[in-house]
Order: sequence, then C-alpha cells, then structure tokens
Amino acid sequence: MLDLLSGFVIELRRAGLPVSLTEHLDAAEAVRHIPLEDREGLKYALAATLVKSSSHWRAFETAFEVFFAVRGGHGASGDVGEVGDESDEEADGAAGTGEGGPRGQGRSQNGGGGGEGMTPEELAEMLFKSLLSADAALMNVVARNAVDRYAGMEPGRPVGGTYYLYRTLRNLDLDAVLAKLMSQAQVGAVGDGLTDLEERLAADEYKARIDKFRRAVETEIRRRLVEDRGAEALARSVRKPLPEDIDVMHATRDELAVLHRVLQPLSRKLAVRLARKRRHGRKGPLDFRATMRRSLSTGGVPIEPRYRHPRPAKPEIFVIADISGSVASFARFTLHLVYAISSQFSKVRSFVFIDGIDEVTRFFEGVVDPAEAVARINLEADVIWVDGHSDYGHALGEFHRRWGDEVSSRSSVLLLGDARNNYHASGSWVVEDLQRKARRVYWLNPEPRDYWGSGDSIVGEYAAHCDDVVECRTLRQLEHFVGNLA
Repeated sequence: MLDLLSGFVIELRRAGLPVSLTEHLDAAEAVRHIPLEDREGLKYALAATLVKSSSHWRAFETAFEVFFAVRGGHGASGDVGEVGDESDEEADGAAGTGEGGPRGQGRSQNGGGGGEGMTPEELAEMLFKSLLSADAALMNVVARNAVDRYAGMEPGRPVGGTYYLYRTLRNLDLDAVLAKLMSQAQVGAVGDGLTDLEERLAADEYKARIDKFRRAVETEIRRRLVEDRGAEALARSVRKPLPEDIDVMHATRDELAVLHRVLQPLSRKLAVRLARKRRHGRKGPLDFRATMRRSLSTGGVPIEPRYRHPRPAKPEIFVIADISGSVASFARFTLHLVYAISSQFSKVRSFVFIDGIDEVTRFFEGVVDPAEAVARINLEADVIWVDGHSDYGHALGEFHRRWGDEVSSRSSVLLLGDARNNYHASGSWVVEDLQRKARRVYWLNPEPRDYWGSGDSIVGEYAAHCDDVVECRTLRQLEHFVGNLA
C-alpha cells in the first residue's frame, strides 16, 4: 500500500500539484485509519491531506481513479477488496438486484458481466430499467456488459480510453434512452401529465443518472486499462493538466469553462499579493538624518539605521491585443486579469484589433466584473477594416496615428498576439517608436517559442524593438508576467 501511495504522490507532482514531504507523510498516516475497502473514504482522506485548491481536484481525481482503480472482477464503482474474491454466482446475483434484471448471464474473461451472451435489445432494456430505478448495482453490471460488447478492447493495443468510451456510448445511444425515460415519466404522471416544472426536474434527474452511468462505463474501461498496462503507464496517457497549466489557445470548451472559473479567484489572489508586496516591499534608501537622530539615544553610535519608505511607482498600462481567431481566448483572459488588478496601476487603457483597431477602455468603466466588459468587446468593438484577417501593420499604424502621442515615459505597453500577419507589411517602425517613448514595451505571444518565425509569423521583426518578448500560453505564465509587471 505504501508503494502504491508513493507512486500516486509522484504522479500528482508530475501533474503539477504541490505535494510536500510532510503532506505525503500526513496521507500515509490518514490511510492507516481508513478501511481499504472504503474506496470513497480513502479518496477523500487523501484529498484532505494532498489537495490545497479546488482547481486541482480534477487532476487529483483522475490520478486517484488510475492508481486506486477497482481491480479484478469487481464492478465499475464497487468497493476495493481482494482480487478475485467475487465468484460467478455473486456476479449473477448482482445482475438480478434491479427490477427485472436478467440473471445468470455469466462472466467474460475481462471480468465483465457477460455482454456477449446478451442481445443488444436485452442490454438496452437492462440499461433502461437500471436508470429508471436508479439501481447503482445494476448500472455497474450494465456498464461491464456494455464494455464487453461494444468497446472492442484488445490487450496491448495502444489506444486511449476515450476511444473505447466513445465506441461504447455511441452504441448505447443514451439520447434515445433519455427520451424513453421522459416518455415513461409522462405516462406515469397523474392527470394531464407533467407540468413544465415537473418535466424539467425529471429531465435533470434522469440526466444525472445517465451521467452516473457514463462515469461507471469510464471507470470500467480505466480498470481494464490499468490491468493491461499498469497504473504508471496509464497515468501518463490520461494525465490532466491543472487549470493554470492549460494551453489557452488549444483549450477545449470544457477547459475554457474551467479557466473562466479559476480566473476570478486567481486575480483576487494576485491583487492581494501585489498589494502586500507594495506595503512590505524592500527598504528604501538610507535616511542619513533620521539615522543620526536615532543614534543620539545610543551615544552617537548608529546601531539602528533608518531607511526611507519605498514609494514604488504605479505604471500606466497600454494593452494592445489581437482578438482574431484562436488568439482571441488569450486576449480575453489577459484583459480580464489586467483589469481585475487595475488598482495596482495608475491607469489602464485597452485597444483591440484585427485589421482595424478600436479603444475599448470605455467598456470597463463602472463594471464590477471584467468578464462583462470582455463579452461586450466581442460584440461592439470596431475592429474590421477590410476583410477581418489579421493585419498588424495597418492596426499598429492606426494606433500610432490616433493615440501614439499619448504614450509617455510613464507608460508600459503590452502587445498581445501571435504576430501572424498574413504576409502584410509589419509596421515594426511603430513598435520602435513606442519603445523610444514608453517606459517599457513587452510582447506576449501565446504560441510555443518553437513556432515563432515559422510561416507568416514575424514576431522577430517586432522583438528587435521590445524590451522583452514572453511566451505566455497558460494562466500560470500570465500570472507570473503580470505580477512582475505590477
């Protein structure tokens, strides 16, 4: 068990969770007080000792499901026990626990419920009854049968679990099952059928049951993959990045939703940290006169030097962001984060462009949640000049003509974009002029550094006139940059 726990902790660290040696020892102590057959209890005991942020739960849960997957012939979400304890008769009995569940279907060589002995119609009826009665044990049996029949798993085949999950669920047609459940609910309703509220509540309940069944199928597939490949190998293939390490440009819809959820608490944490940094920053220069006055109490010996209070300047920020294509997600997150900590700057002005450019500072005025302003930018900003394809040269030229004189030595300019200019003129002279006028000029590029300068990327032309060009693909990198900027 200790070896398994050590491997689990190593995987958490590889996934990015900050797990210290002390926390590892706390987890080992917690395991001593939890019965190993209580899988849920073990899960939450380990979470209490190893997880420090709700945003890390997803990565923890994935690693737990791999390293502490149910072994042997157990159900998709059954308790942990000795491998091979469950007999064929016990498995058959489990199949009969639901209403109308078929009995005596046998077991497959993978420890499933004998799906090859059932017709698709029988399996579909068994699934319907398990969802209708919310019978968890019967759902687990159906999950094993469905994986046996539809997943097509082969030992040693280098295929991810997502592929097997897709094959299984596609054949089960859960949307049709949901429609059948809703029809059954309408038939069983008293009087004129379900009201709108009752129908919505019934739909939510059945969707929750289907999600539970889907998780049972996923767990069964993962269990078999662990038995085939081993926990360490499977963990590498299913490892989920922490929200702050997700590549913004290539994030899926679900990952973008996760990023939006963690952005607000992240910005609050960053604002507090920066405010504390300003209050308790490094000591200012030596105050000679105060030191000498203080030394009079010690006979003229300056035992306690006195320092001037530091007064760090708050920079004025100009944010110029490309919002075309996939870069738009990165621009939205950056604008949100910068405005969430705007109190740490003397002024923040924002501009967005594609081939035209528009100032969008007005959208953030008087807005409590920067996300509202960012949403309005996509709908109302005037950023199209000709065809809506990125033209950095024209957009930068327009910025210089309309607002270039307002950039001063107190200003820091942030340029956001991948510098893929569709082979138009670069307008790099604008960045050169901004560097001459401004305090600092930074370029944040959401592409991997290896891609810079390839194809129509001309980031190198702009980099020659920037104080720094930063690869900024994740919230962690963005947080680090903005924290240093403030």
